[in-house]
Amino acid sequence: MDDQELNFAREILQGRSAREVSDDEVLREAERLLSGWMNGQLRMERPKLYDHYALLLSALLRKVASLEARVAELEEGEES
Repeated sequence: MDDQELNFAREILQGRSAREVSDDEVLREAERLLSGWMNGQLRMERPKLYDHYALLLSALLRKVASLEARVAELEEGEES
């Protein structure tokens, strides 16, 4: 395990703005970081980890909304 504490959002964004990073990339990197943190392989800046959950939650909310729209379209197609 590296002794360096990683900043959750900074690791995901890599110097880009949140608008420049796709939701899929946010979700993939968040899963990698959180899994590493929970398994004791990565150290995270704990206050920052909680502060930057907004990045992950925003991506998840957009993904859920997209999936809900797709399900609604499929259900409408079945009713026709």
